[in-house]
Amino acid sequence: MTENKPLKHKYGTIDKEYGMFLATRPPEEDGPIYMVNLMKYHEVAQYDSEGGVDQAISGKEADDRYNPTSILNKIGANVVFYGDVISNHIGDEDWDRIGIVRYATRKSFIDMQSRSDFGEKHVHKAAGMARTTLVCCRPEDVSLDSRNRPSPLELRTVAMIVRQASDRSAAFADLPEAVQFSAEGTIIGDGRKWDTVQFIPVNSVDEIDAIAKRVSTENGDAYVMGVQVTLDSLTLD
Repeated sequence: MTENKPLKHKYGTIDKEYGMFLATRPPEEDGPIYMVNLMKYHEVAQYDSEGGVDQAISGKEADDRYNPTSILNKIGANVVFYGDVISNHIGDEDWDRIGIVRYATRKSFIDMQSRSDFGEKHVHKAAGMARTTLVCCRPEDVSLDSRNRPSPLELRTVAMIVRQASDRSAAFADLPEAVQFSAEGTIIGDGRKWDTVQFIPVNSVDEIDAIAKRVSTENGDAYVMGVQVTLDSLTLD
């Protein structure tokens, strides 16, 4: 695989120290990692002269063109959660879409960034994305590491909670019914580091309002949002 030029983007700041941690894990300390992508699009994609797009398209359409599934398959990674944000309940920013990829190892995520085929697709993400936060997580329930993509897929609503939490155990105890993830690091974002990510299936947006009232922001920022998912390997048994 030919190496690509360094990827260019303006959608977030890279935590280089944590990136080095991901890249240098010895095999005996490495293993599956979940990359939780919070995405906000430009209204109109911001392609440069080399973008290869002959007419204006939306940021979301550009992200659809990015779709790196074929490359993920090549490196043994899987999309395990994907959907559009339909409601923002807590947080100083709104989000458009959530995507979560499970990589077999931390190093495989870093190695993917230098693939030429990934670079060719990444120009669409760089054009479409206004901002993104990428939180790198491990599940409390390690059986999720071997859970396959559900079939058939179904449209459903899930409450998603992302928090800064000085006491992770207390954050998990707030929502004991949630599928719980501990954040190892925030590789891309706005400088804030996030600590927990939680998921709760719901039947309505009203239920998410009730969940938001149980989320403490006393010790840091939080996002609570409703996601209409089309793929969910996390909350389905």
